[in-house]
Amino acid sequence: MFAKVIVDVPTYHVDRAFDYVVPAHLQTLIEVGSRVKVPFGRRPVLGFVIALTTDSDVPANKLKSIATLMDLEPVLTPELLALAQWLKQQTICFQIDALQAMLPSALRAKYEKAVDVLVAPASLPSDLQPFVRNNDKMHYQELEKANMLPLVKKEVQRGHLRITTKVKQRGNVKRIRYVKIGTAAEIERALTKVSTRAKKQQALLAWCKAHSDELVLPRDIDASAAVLNQIIAHGAATYVEKEVYRDPFTQPIKKTAPLTLTTAQQRAKDALQLDEAGTYLLHGVTGSGKTEVYLQAIQQVIDAGKQAIMLVPEIALTPQMTERFRGRFGERVAVMHSGLSSGEKFDEWRKITQQEVQVVVGARSAIFAPFTNVGIIILDEEHEATYKQEDAPRYHARDVAIWRSEFHQCPVILGSATPSLESYARAKKGVYTLLTLEERAMNQPLPSVEVVDMRDELRSGNRSMFSVSLLEEMQAALARQEQIVLFLNRRGYSSFVMCRDCGTVVQCQNCDISLTYHRNQEKLRCHYCGYEASVPKTCSTCASDRIRYFGTGTQKVEEAIYQHFPSARVLRMDVDTTRKKGAHEQILGAFGRKEADILLGTQMIAKGLDFPNITVVGVLSADTSLHLPDFRASEKTFQLLTQVSGRAGRHEKLGRVVVQTYTPTHYAITLAQQQAYVPFYEQEMRYRQRAGYPPYFFIALIQVTHTDVLQAGHYAQLAASWLRQQLPSVHIIGPTASAISRLQNRYRYQCLIKYKIEPNLIPTLHRLLAMYRADWQKQGVQLTVDLDPSMI
Repeated sequence: MFAKVIVDVPTYHVDRAFDYVVPAHLQTLIEVGSRVKVPFGRRPVLGFVIALTTDSDVPANKLKSIATLMDLEPVLTPELLALAQWLKQQTICFQIDALQAMLPSALRAKYEKAVDVLVAPASLPSDLQPFVRNNDKMHYQELEKANMLPLVKKEVQRGHLRITTKVKQRGNVKRIRYVKIGTAAEIERALTKVSTRAKKQQALLAWCKAHSDELVLPRDIDASAAVLNQIIAHGAATYVEKEVYRDPFTQPIKKTAPLTLTTAQQRAKDALQLDEAGTYLLHGVTGSGKTEVYLQAIQQVIDAGKQAIMLVPEIALTPQMTERFRGRFGERVAVMHSGLSSGEKFDEWRKITQQEVQVVVGARSAIFAPFTNVGIIILDEEHEATYKQEDAPRYHARDVAIWRSEFHQCPVILGSATPSLESYARAKKGVYTLLTLEERAMNQPLPSVEVVDMRDELRSGNRSMFSVSLLEEMQAALARQEQIVLFLNRRGYSSFVMCRDCGTVVQCQNCDISLTYHRNQEKLRCHYCGYEASVPKTCSTCASDRIRYFGTGTQKVEEAIYQHFPSARVLRMDVDTTRKKGAHEQILGAFGRKEADILLGTQMIAKGLDFPNITVVGVLSADTSLHLPDFRASEKTFQLLTQVSGRAGRHEKLGRVVVQTYTPTHYAITLAQQQAYVPFYEQEMRYRQRAGYPPYFFIALIQVTHTDVLQAGHYAQLAASWLRQQLPSVHIIGPTASAISRLQNRYRYQCLIKYKIEPNLIPTLHRLLAMYRADWQKQGVQLTVDLDPSMI
């Protein structure tokens, strides 16, 4: 028997399967999808078995044998192996990168294995019984040495044994120590050994009589550790350790019942064909009850014995969405996102692989949940750029969802109040099925939106970051004991520090970007590479001491709020305040319990949040994302303003929104004020058609970086010239310097490929990468290819 193995060496020359001999003792154990250790060059490396065959094209004398089988049960399903092959082609990445993206990081650490006995030892084959320890465990290595693994595998398949993994570095299996009370006979024997003066031991033994053969936690026994240890020494009980899953949820479950659907919600739910592949775009205004449609569709899927994957774009949204899902589906829900500890991720992944849950809620990577019978996949806020992975493999969760839906013959729902132009265009053409919810679920009116021209505020002498209108709305809401959300898409205190005499802006030493001032640490920090510097007392260029802070960040806004409203309770939510594990949940939980009056934050508070007491939303600077050098700038601004406006007045109370801007007549702002998605879509599509951007064209981004600016420009020019020769029918723009021309001491040049249907594009880009890896890489060049980039 031969195994085809993808080795964990991410280089161009080894990005293919290698044949290895499967030793005789592993032939009944090895399965496709398992990990193995194989000799590769001078060292053993990790590999994934992607196929098993009975013949090989490689001469027998050149074949090596598999050294170690790491998994008796495969870690990857046949579906995920096929998906990795597809990702390799479609995102132009190494196959090993695609395979690794599907597994929790804990599986890349060192670990030991053990075998849990799930039945009475006497029920096991007699050959295995001597290996059972007193805590119902077996040592995996002992079984392996004794050639017992084939027998172990059979018992695992029968449900009599379970293989567990103890990760040494991180993601350890969590164990809890219990006390196993002895049998009645063992307790009687212990009583004969205890002195009549040892009243506490006798009292504990009497309690043990009433609880013989039970498994209890030490804290539930009304005796000191010393007394308990004495009766254990007398044989009346034993300590045992049992594996438990870590619980990533901090709040108890509050059971909820399905709500009565509105006519529009019912129509949308009934339109879903749950037994065939299809992509549905659920376009519903903010507060229209899209989540309830998701929940009831998932309930149907669960009732049919299938599984569901629910994706949300931000970790910040996961606690609230998870709470809703656990309220409806209880312990059948697993959660997967980057905010979990390594151990929690590992446990949640094992729950899924062992089919102990039927629903996964998570961010982008949850699309790889190893379910084997998927019945529905949902992407909430489908327009969000966070669904696109920026590192290899550069996949979009939407594309992976559609691939998996075709594999499982199940629907994909893309939900949003502000769908991406590409998705809405596909729905209008009939590629997707369009479902609409035009009114809020409880028939509340959409919030009234006032656009304030900050130029008029300046002319009238108001130099505050708050307009008069916003201050009045905030004052009134605080008086009514209602809550306020303030949105600013920038963190830190000031966006840059400048010398007022000569105009020098303090720059990052590694990147061509200004440093941001963070007041609580009194530091300047680069938000791209993490470089930190002290705040200068004098200008490095002219030695002037007229150093000033410009722009507005969340810390500065927080300070200004306290100046206007000294008694207000403020919670700030940005990358700086949510670094610690569980911080998102703590901040949103406190706000939900009305422990704060004002929630101030960046993009992570703009969408998905649903609190009944929010009546005022303030957007402090609508222009932040509007004037970026990005063809999607207007679309992103419209989406952000519409989403953040939708946080107000979602329940009984009416909502008010104040949008502050210096460009009040821009169509992205005026149409967001009306929450008029279709007119915005039509106007933006005209601009996209004129400029030749998606959805009228596809785009691919080629980026070349080097530590020397001339070399970066030279190789970018070589790449663009070669592509023009190979692809004469596509439009290639550039090369030109990237928007941030230097990042982490590497100069960046890029060229943009615009195309409609070009069958030769992906093969040509594979050849470009092969040319780069064969020669250019040795010169210190880095070249990346991103199909469908989220930013250019």
